[in-house]
Amino acid sequence: MKFLFAAITALLLPVLASAQLSITGQVTNQMGEALPGASISIINPARSTVADAAGKYDFTNLKAGNYTLKVSYIGYQPATKNIVLKTNEVVNIALNNGTLTAEEVTVSSTRASKNAPTAYTNVSKKDLAKNNFGQDLPYLLNQTPSVVVSSDAGAGIGYTGIRIRGSDATRVNVTINGIPYNDSESQGSYFVDLPDIASSIDNIQIQRGVGTSTNGAGAFGGSINIQTTTRRDTAYAEINTSAGSYGSIKNTVSAGTGLLDGHFSLDGRLSRIHSNGYIDRASSNLKSFFLSGAWYGKNSTLRANVFSGYETTYQAWNGVPDYMIGEGNRTYNELGLMSDGSYYKNQVDNYTQNHYQLLYDQKLSDKLSFSGALHYTKGKGYYEEFRPGDNVSGYGLAPVIIGADTINTTDLVRRLWLDNDFYGVTYALKYQPQNNLNLNLGGAYNQYSGAHYGNIIYTKESAGIGPDYEYYRDNAKKKDFNIFGRAEWHLSKFLLYADVQYRHISYSFFGIDKNLNNAQQTAELNFFNPKAGITYQFNEHSNVYASFAVGNHEPNRDDYVDSPPQNRPKSENLKDIEAGYRISSSVFTGGINAFYMLYKNQLVLTGSLNDVGSPVRTNVKDSYRAGVELDGKVKITSQLNWGVTATLSTNKIKNYEQFFSNYDDGTLVGEKFAKTDIAFSPSFIGSSVISYSPVKGGEIAFISKYISKQYVDNTMNRNPEGFDIAPENAANPYAVNRYLKGYFVSDVRLRYNFSVKSVKNIGLGLQVNNIFSKKYEANGATYPDIEGGHVVNYNYFFPQAPRNFMASLSLNF
Repeated sequence: MKFLFAAITALLLPVLASAQLSITGQVTNQMGEALPGASISIINPARSTVADAAGKYDFTNLKAGNYTLKVSYIGYQPATKNIVLKTNEVVNIALNNGTLTAEEVTVSSTRASKNAPTAYTNVSKKDLAKNNFGQDLPYLLNQTPSVVVSSDAGAGIGYTGIRIRGSDATRVNVTINGIPYNDSESQGSYFVDLPDIASSIDNIQIQRGVGTSTNGAGAFGGSINIQTTTRRDTAYAEINTSAGSYGSIKNTVSAGTGLLDGHFSLDGRLSRIHSNGYIDRASSNLKSFFLSGAWYGKNSTLRANVFSGYETTYQAWNGVPDYMIGEGNRTYNELGLMSDGSYYKNQVDNYTQNHYQLLYDQKLSDKLSFSGALHYTKGKGYYEEFRPGDNVSGYGLAPVIIGADTINTTDLVRRLWLDNDFYGVTYALKYQPQNNLNLNLGGAYNQYSGAHYGNIIYTKESAGIGPDYEYYRDNAKKKDFNIFGRAEWHLSKFLLYADVQYRHISYSFFGIDKNLNNAQQTAELNFFNPKAGITYQFNEHSNVYASFAVGNHEPNRDDYVDSPPQNRPKSENLKDIEAGYRISSSVFTGGINAFYMLYKNQLVLTGSLNDVGSPVRTNVKDSYRAGVELDGKVKITSQLNWGVTATLSTNKIKNYEQFFSNYDDGTLVGEKFAKTDIAFSPSFIGSSVISYSPVKGGEIAFISKYISKQYVDNTMNRNPEGFDIAPENAANPYAVNRYLKGYFVSDVRLRYNFSVKSVKNIGLGLQVNNIFSKKYEANGATYPDIEGGHVVNYNYFFPQAPRNFMASLSLNF
């Protein structure tokens, strides 16, 4: 019935009357590079819009007649064009350089240009706003190609994860205004630390594969390049409120001065998000602010950004045990369980992250421009946990003798702290000696210092210690230097592309870790990452391309900590071959991309998590990912659009051996695989968005996502030879299988925008997620071993919420 309902919903959408006309097109510079955020307006009737991340715009529901089209963009000369509208018109505008510098210089050095031989997707502020009901940023990117997202709490608020082409967040390079965001040690990107950052984003470019050279950790799965708030010429104030299932609520207030005296602007945002979560005791209390001030000169722009995020989340990172899901309890959370059957109320992760950015753009001449940034990030916080019956010797303590009693164990509460500083400089020079040649030189130098330490704040039994007893401390330092150069040469219909990067990393940590082991290790790594490609442009609207790129990636902190120095993890190497075709027209925009990613010493997930929910990984010598990606959007009518993405891939490890601990005799039992699937790498990922605008300002969207089966370790659910599953687990499929079942999930989104005299825009929104209440798990972990001659799987899964909703109201002044 639910598939029939989906089909009827799509087929019964009304059809637009044929008499209405449209003007669509793209705004670029003279090099053909898109100018996202360009202002486009017409008169009679007075209408205006803003170009999306690809520089595209559209005016619909127009009558035949004469129109004047006006286009402007900071840093470029405005353009005007008269149009006699008789049929649907496609009007592309190429702006000439102006007297002011454009802020896109800040991020252009790390982005793919319009015709670059790279697989990428641009996401505009408008696209983000449609989906921004309070969920983390990964969920707002869920409909882009090859993306899989998951939520620890089950509803997309709190800790969330994103994978691109099967690669987790430690392989997805994230920059904010060209400044690295990935954590220097774990290399993950924790968007929970930047709640509602989407409300301060102007545009995003997502690259898949190695992509262009960038700053920070090397990109293996992809890159997410974020540009925050840019110039807005008129003053504004916005209030956004969302509320819905599981006590979820988001409040956002934004305001800006517009351009003052032709030179100054100030923008600010304040946000609060709360959710109880779908999983038991998986609540999130999130706060953030964003403040940006800019000065615009004749040939320069100076912008200062200060933004901060604070999060308190009840720990849900272990997932739900398989036996509980098998019994029908999908929201069980065992973290914080005390001996009396109650739960410790402060079993939370508590962290604050403050960011300071100073961005400078300078037009040195008509051919040369410079952008640079100074940045500093301060993070500090802890996770607090109740530990029942812990052995005091594990904290460096001797047993306490009180009378005739010897205290070896006690219930206790501990806090594990991280106090870190990250700072540095990024720069880029853009040189265009002639119209058909574009040169970029960029790089960065960054330093990181992090203190890891633990305190005991409570013990049930006397352990002979004072308050906030510190039982370990481990300090880490990391230096990261890179320099890259890139050239694009337009030769007739060909674009020749070359990109080369050198990166040096110095990493060390020393002291005593939380297991009271000597944690001292050092690593010096040097990486050389060349890239080359070619694009052939058939015409203004279509091209074909091919590229070859090399990427290298260092192990993360846990890779080092979880292995002794004599068995230190190796850095990873990737050779990435891409080829594709792109087409863009007024009716259809899309492309097809084929990729082959050959890894040496890839660090793959074993399926296990450590004690803070981070994946445990191991090197494998030979592995690869190969596949085809498709994405497209068709304008069926001026009111009805259909966007679709699909990724079909094979993801394999060659000559892999998995070891199972045999607790019967203390040995390890190995199972060899000539070829096996890489964990968390579905062979098919697909999405669909059908959107219909029945009236001006209104939209109905039917959104679907399909993810095929994923294994949670690298065994393809095969047990070691001679051992079968434990009989007591055979009746529970969640205990038998070490994989996530495929799932198909559909959402419905409603939006309606209108205005009244005193309010520029009133927006009403409703998003119903998982409308058919599909029961599924988007992530998991497994710890198989052998007991009593049988394989026992200790599986933990992350169930996602059934049908739930968020409603929103926004007011723009």
